[in-house]
Amino acid sequence: MSLDAGLAQSNRRTGLIAALGAVAMIGVAYAAVPLYRLFCQVTGFGGTTQVAAAAPGADRLAAVAGRTIKVRFDSNVAPGLPWRFHQKQTEVTIPIGEKRLAHYSATNTSGVPVTGRAVFNVSPDVAGQYFIKIACFCFTEQTLKAGETVDMPVTWYVDPAIMDDPIASKIDEITLSYTFYPVDKPPVGRLSGATNRNISG
Repeated sequence: MSLDAGLAQSNRRTGLIAALGAVAMIGVAYAAVPLYRLFCQVTGFGGTTQVAAAAPGADRLAAVAGRTIKVRFDSNVAPGLPWRFHQKQTEVTIPIGEKRLAHYSATNTSGVPVTGRAVFNVSPDVAGQYFIKIACFCFTEQTLKAGETVDMPVTWYVDPAIMDDPIASKIDEITLSYTFYPVDKPPVGRLSGATNRNISG
C-alpha cells in the first residue's frame, strides 16, 4: 500500500470515528431531557410532584391524625401566551393524607384558538416527592378557543410518608406553582379544546 493510500485510509477512519462520536453526543443530548424528567419524577428533585391513581387508605391516615399542613397555590403565564390564568383559592390547610380538589381558571384573551402547556413545581423542593397528584390539567396540553374560559381542576394529597422524613416532616407550608407556556404547533383536531375541559377529580 502506498503512503498516499495509507494516509487516505487513516483519514477516512478518523472521519468515521468523529462522525460516530458526533451522532453519539446528539443521542445523549436528546436522551438527557427525558432521563432528567424521569429522575425528577422518581425522586421529587427540584420540587417535581408525584402522580398516583388514588389517595392512601384510612389505615395510613390514622398514623397522622390531627397533623395538618398549609398548601398555597400560585399561578403564572409565560410571555407569548395570551391567557389570563389564576387560582380560585389562595391557600388551604388540610390534614396530611386527605384528598383535595383545587381549581384554577384560564381565559384565552386572543381572537384565535391557542394551545398552552402547564409546567409545575412544589416548594420547598424536598416536599415535591410527597405532594401527590391524582388528576391534573397539567398532564396534557390545553387548547382554548378565542375568548374561552375553562375551569382547570387538580386532585391531590400530601403523602403521610412525609412524616417519616426527618427534614420534610418539619415543613408546615407547601406552595404548588404552575406556569403556562405557549405550545407552538397545536395538534390537528384539537382546536375546540373540548376534550380538555372538566377533568375528572
